[in-house]
Amino acid sequence: MESQFIRADMIEATEFPHLVQRYGVFGVPRTVINEESSVEGAVPEEKLLSEITRAVKKAV
Repeated sequence: MESQFIRADMIEATEFPHLVQRYGVFGVPRTVINEESSVEGAVPEEKLLSEITRAVKKAV
């Protein structure tokens, strides 16, 4: 899925411990969506898309 409204950033957890603490990272990858919800670990594409859709609906 590609959209001009979606931005993704990847960080190295050991280099940014303040972000690890801010987002409560316990496992990787951790995907944070709109600062509202997150998915931890490798999840199936359907699960990730479901979480993104749910977060977008909450934001509207």
